[in-house]
Amino acid sequence: MTDSDFDLSAPEITRDDLLVLEDPHFSADNVAIVTGAGSGIGRATAVALAANGLTVVGADIDEEGLEGTKDIAGDCDTSGDVIAAPCDLTDESDVDAMVEAASEEGAIRYVANIAGMQHIASIPEFPMEKYDLLLDVMLRAPFYLAKKTMPHIRDTDDGVGAIGNMSSIHGHYATKDKPAYITAKHGLMGLTNCIAAEGGGTLRGFSVSVGYVLTPLMVNQIEDTAEERGIGEREVVEDVMLGQARTKEMMTPAEVANLFVFGFSGHSKHLNGADMLWDGGYTQTYE
Repeated sequence: MTDSDFDLSAPEITRDDLLVLEDPHFSADNVAIVTGAGSGIGRATAVALAANGLTVVGADIDEEGLEGTKDIAGDCDTSGDVIAAPCDLTDESDVDAMVEAASEEGAIRYVANIAGMQHIASIPEFPMEKYDLLLDVMLRAPFYLAKKTMPHIRDTDDGVGAIGNMSSIHGHYATKDKPAYITAKHGLMGLTNCIAAEGGGTLRGFSVSVGYVLTPLMVNQIEDTAEERGIGEREVVEDVMLGQARTKEMMTPAEVANLFVFGFSGHSKHLNGADMLWDGGYTQTYE
């Protein structure tokens, strides 16, 4: 198979892809905020949580993408609504307005910090404006969103809720040419621990770490890595990305979304301050 035959398109989300659980807190009067909801894992998580009956406030700078997420939720006949909340996560006033709007839809119980970016370059060549932007979106914004939503979760009738953070195998170790992304993911896992430490047991913090997921962000990363290393896109996937993994296929956005569904549910009441590592054997095995 040549690169021209190599399919890098992200899979469509269908109702059959989504994990649906019985949970007393999964109802329309409870709200889940999902960042990065305009595409990829964020989109899939918004749809999956809506399929579980929650009112989902999807935050993203991409307004057209959010409308697409709402359409997919409709196609999947979700019992909960997806509400589009255009938001620049690097703007505190935007985040404040989004959280306030979410609180008007019901009781905020869940937050999925999923919005992410990538830039491929070595440390000496890495543009500082890109570094600052990645850290603002992927670490500062989750901190600020936790700051603004933890009081809402505590003010619910029983104080039950959770903040789930999208980490990565790159929250566990480093590879070359992704210094800002890796720095952000390591920091995000520290934030997860802090949320758990302050959550009183009922307000939980957890992170989700996966390997490579076929999203629009990943498609761009494959192309950038191929250019940076001077190899084909197929080689990037098979040798660079999946070469160390034991499960030789990328995850789908819906598979990752289902981890957030499980993590938010009562089935995960002992998941607190910890990381859900679903990486196909990437980080725990070697040859």
